[in-house]
Parts: sequence; C-alpha cells; structure tokens
Amino acid sequence: MKVFFRRIHLYLGLAAGLVITISCLTGALLVFEKELTEAFNHSRYYVQPEKERLPLDQIAEMVKQQVPGAGISRIQVYADPARSLAIQLDEGKKGDKNKGADKEARAEGKKEAGKEKEMKPAGKDAKGGKEPKKGKGRTAFVNPYTGKVIELYSYQQTFYYQIFSLHRWLLAGDTGKIITGISTLMFGFILITGIILWWPKTRKILQQRLKVKWDGGWKRLNHDMHIVLGFYVSIFLFISVFTGLTWSFEWFNKGLFAALGASPKPMEAPASVAAPATVNNVSYEAALAQVKQQVPDAQYYAVAMPKDKEASIQVTLLPAGALNEAATTSYYLDQFSGQVLKSQTFSERNLGQKVRGLIKPLHTGSVFGLPSKIFALLLALLGATFPTTGTILWINRTMKKKKAAKNKRSVTTPLAAA
Repeated sequence: MKVFFRRIHLYLGLAAGLVITISCLTGALLVFEKELTEAFNHSRYYVQPEKERLPLDQIAEMVKQQVPGAGISRIQVYADPARSLAIQLDEGKKGDKNKGADKEARAEGKKEAGKEKEMKPAGKDAKGGKEPKKGKGRTAFVNPYTGKVIELYSYQQTFYYQIFSLHRWLLAGDTGKIITGISTLMFGFILITGIILWWPKTRKILQQRLKVKWDGGWKRLNHDMHIVLGFYVSIFLFISVFTGLTWSFEWFNKGLFAALGASPKPMEAPASVAAPATVNNVSYEAALAQVKQQVPDAQYYAVAMPKDKEASIQVTLLPAGALNEAATTSYYLDQFSGQVLKSQTFSERNLGQKVRGLIKPLHTGSVFGLPSKIFALLLALLGATFPTTGTILWINRTMKKKKAAKNKRSVTTPLAAA
C-alpha cells in the first residue's frame, strides 16, 4: 500500500512542485508586507504631530478640493498622533462590479484603509493583465494637522501587488488562479500522503524520523530536511493549504460554511430612522466622538458615511490589545441623530463570521501577532524547499536502484558464462 501512496506523493509533487515553490516564496515575501511597506514609505504613514488635529469634516472638504471629482468613502483615524489619516476615495463609476481575480486584488488594497469596505474596481489588471486605471480605489494619505494630501496611493501600482498577483494567480488572471488552486489542492494530498509514508514501523525508525542528522552526508541531510522537517511542519502547512482553498474555489468555501452550519455573511446594517428634510446629517467628527465615548482607546477608528437617506453610519475600530486586524468591532449610528443603533464585537459574531474573519490571519500568520508572523515566514521558506528536496530524494533513490541493478547483473553474468 505504501508503494501506491509513494507514487501518488511523487507524481503530485512533480506536477505541482514549481507552483508550490512559487506560492511559498511569494507567501514568505508577503508575511511582513505591512511592516516593510511602512518602513520604506515612512513619510506616507507618519507626520510631525502638532497640538490639535483639524476636524474630520474640514479635512474631507480639503481633500475633495485637492482631488477634483473624488468622493469620500471612509476616513480612518489612528490613535497614534504621529500617524497620517487614511482616506478611502470613491472615484469609480456607479454600477461597477467586481469580477474574477481582480475582486481579490481590490480586497487586498483594503489594508491601507482598515480592511472592512471593499475597494472600487481598479481596471482589468488582475483579470486581463492590463494596467489598472489611475484614480480608482485610491487611498489619500493626509496630514491630520494641515489637511494636505501627502500621497495618493493605489495598491495595484505597487511592487507588493505584483508579488500578491504572482502568489494568488501567477500573474495570469483567471487561468493562473485555477492553476494555483489545483496545485494547492494537490499540495493538500501531498501532505496527507507524506504523513502516511512517514509513519514508522518500529521504534528505531521513529527515532530516526524525529531528528535531523546534521553531521551526516549531504544525501542524508537532504533526506532529513524533507522527511523529518516535513513531518514537523505538515499540520501548519495544511492550515495554509486549507485556508488558501477557500479563496481558490467557491465550492470549497461554500462547503466549509455548510459543514459548520453557519453563515459567513456580516451582520446586517440597521437603517436610520426617517427624519424631516430640515434635519442635518451627523458629521464625521460627531460620529467619531460618539463611538469614542464607548471605546476611547482603540488603535484606529474608520468612519464610513451612508450612501443614501436610509442607511446608517458605520464606524469600525480595532480595540487596543487585539491580536490581529480581524478582531474589529463595528458600530452603526443613525445618520440623523447619531444614536448607536447596533454594535458587534468580534466575540459577538457567529461561528461563520468568526471563521471568515480568521481565515486570512491564519493564512498569513498574523493571527497571534509578531511571534506567529515569524513562524509563518520560516514555515513558508521551508515549504518552498520541499519540492526540491523531494525531487533530489527521488533522483538519489532512482540512481541507487539502477546502481544496485547494474551490480546485480555484473555478478550474475560471470556465473552464467561459467
């Protein structure tokens, strides 16, 4: 039976090895994307603090003047007085729809604006390979003390977007997405068959497969790098595979939540109470102040005004001490009175909503902050080595068998002649 599993393990590894290596290496590059982006673009994210910040509504008007034709989708305010404001601009045409891999790319762009509301379409860059249209889905980073736009930022125009595109769909749109998804599925079976092949028959073999012989020859070291280290990280790699499949295949995503018996859909936003035409809408500043009374020490607050006269104001915040950026709290305010209509913390979400929120932190390794990110980096780098060490292991075994067969023939030939 192990011969059967060994063949499955080998053939799947040879078929998907290159894609697995690319996915792991690009995944390693993406682990500390946020930290590296902020480090190399310090002036985009940080300003010189002054005594008092300008009112958000005044800043919104100043941004509209500096970016003609732009609307304001949301304003994100950080507790750190040295941080710039991240203002998500609404520059897309009405009726634009998200399609294919581009939908996921735009979702990635939410990193700079709180990761709650999806960005506007950014052209056909991910789907068809074209450059994204300028001005769509941009974020304006603004000095909160002067109202000056520091930079108009588009995630689709960055180096990390190319890495993300390579990671998710091999820079090949929908075709690449399918190839990546199938290769990820193969990787899952490779991990399962790998555990079956690793399982020892004796205590002696068990001891050999739990420890890397660092002082052995290069063949033994390659053997242990693949088999021993592969065993230790297999469960964590399987988590990465499992979470990745929820993005690759809709049937897998639906099946997961069907098995859980819970819906991943976010809480339905309540409607504002109808008010006379003479009543003014609640301002950005007033909405922020109302939520700050409830949670005064959040890491950031993101205020999104309603699109019509019936919707409510949504304020999303990340509580102090949150382990990852998925553990947000949402407040919904009446747009006319400012009264809190509904709120929901991460712990109050249903099972499906919690799972949906944790899929990305689990996949990227940010679920437990810096320690898990470091582990995720090492895991991705190790994962990238397994197709290579496995191929070398197969070549060594093949050559050993050929050598043994050759030696056998050289011994039997003289006997036959005698």
